[in-house]
Amino acid sequence: METPVPEWRGDVSMPVPTAPNNWISKKMTAQELWDTLSLKLKAIIDEQSYSMWISQIKPVGITRDVLTLAVDNDFAQTWVRENYVPLMTQVLSATLPDERREIAVKVESSEAEPLPPPAAKPAQDQVQIKKRTAKALSKCIGTMNDNFTFDEFVVGPSNSWAHAAALAVAQKPGRAYNPLFIYGSTGIGKTHLMQAVGHRILERPGTTVAYISTETLLNEYVNSISNNSTLEFRNKYRGVDALLIDDIQFMASKEGLQEEFFHTFNALYTAKKQIIITSDRPASEIAGLQERLVSRFNCGMTTQVENPNFETRLAILRYKQSATPEPLSDEIQTFIAENVQSNVRNLEGAMQRAMAYRDFSNDGPLTVEKLRYLIRDLIKNDGEITLDSVKKAVCEFFNVPLTDLLGEDRKRSVAIPRQIAMYLSRRLTRASYPDIGASFEKTHGTVVHACQQIHRRLSVDKELHANINAVVVKLGQDPAALEMKD
Repeated sequence: METPVPEWRGDVSMPVPTAPNNWISKKMTAQELWDTLSLKLKAIIDEQSYSMWISQIKPVGITRDVLTLAVDNDFAQTWVRENYVPLMTQVLSATLPDERREIAVKVESSEAEPLPPPAAKPAQDQVQIKKRTAKALSKCIGTMNDNFTFDEFVVGPSNSWAHAAALAVAQKPGRAYNPLFIYGSTGIGKTHLMQAVGHRILERPGTTVAYISTETLLNEYVNSISNNSTLEFRNKYRGVDALLIDDIQFMASKEGLQEEFFHTFNALYTAKKQIIITSDRPASEIAGLQERLVSRFNCGMTTQVENPNFETRLAILRYKQSATPEPLSDEIQTFIAENVQSNVRNLEGAMQRAMAYRDFSNDGPLTVEKLRYLIRDLIKNDGEITLDSVKKAVCEFFNVPLTDLLGEDRKRSVAIPRQIAMYLSRRLTRASYPDIGASFEKTHGTVVHACQQIHRRLSVDKELHANINAVVVKLGQDPAALEMKD
């Protein structure tokens, strides 16, 4: 999902108050000029874009005709330069009609030129003490990762919209975007964003946040039936201020759990309590999920987290390395960012391997060639689809055990995923029909039949088409490219 291009609501050429020449250097400080400029930008840019990008900018100073601004990170620096500097320049030119020379607006990372903290804000240690005190007075059901906070989340084009939605929910839980449904492939930050909201809500004294995976929720539900304690199970999750549920796709076909969760959802939603859900696909594409649940999941905000692009991957590595005494070289970080493309978990895994080799190996300095061998499995998975990776993706998507996929079970819930896996194996790998048959423990003829069946149904079965596209995306491929293949 691309970060939305800012929408300008006004015409920057509108008449504005004029000022005498050289007013920047003689009349106004950087702060005064920025206050004036940002006020005009607020009338032009849509509220969401202004809050996300412009409100975060701080003025650094004025040198000759250059107004220098500071932002928090490299991504914000690039985004503001490309999307807002031209508008800022236009606004300044319109404000200074008698000034002939162009006025450039530079955006510099605040890490390079840090600004002094505002005097009105309490010291950082006092802020942390207040947060810890508030959390001590709050309650968390389940275990959340202490590092999964907004401060530790690196924003890029692939996740900026989801980040903005999560931030809005954290500021107004139960009122802004309820429920919040975040979907995307594994290991790209869905749980991080969800728990970041949870941590922020816990900073409000007296709040209760519950975080739980769908698998754990299922186990608790089954145990409550066995122990005749369903009332306790209901009360546990219906009395919270925010309910965070991970991997909702595993609720598919669990009719009893879906019935129970339907009533829990209604109770929380009616009480204006926040609900956040993550999934590997949109709610409408989860086969076996009740329509009434799909409808409720879609009534709030649905947002996607996509695989990070090169710039975001590099920014993530640099951020992680900034906390280490001896960061990896730029060459090594760039190589990892270029070659490990599947998800953030693999990216961080590659970084950890590189650091471990550098710190503990006696085989000389870490080079790109040594690193290429060291993370060869991660690079292979990103660059080449294998029969095993296809089977794994299909099993995860349809929630089918690998033993069933390779077995003789002919139930529709198993047979269709098996045929899809064979079809994708033929389309996405170089394997022949006999090779695929051997891998699936089936005959050559069975594979040919499966591929023909799926190919014929694709043009008339929209659900099948959507499911195959979702598996292709899960494998890191473009569904459009699949359709172009013979």
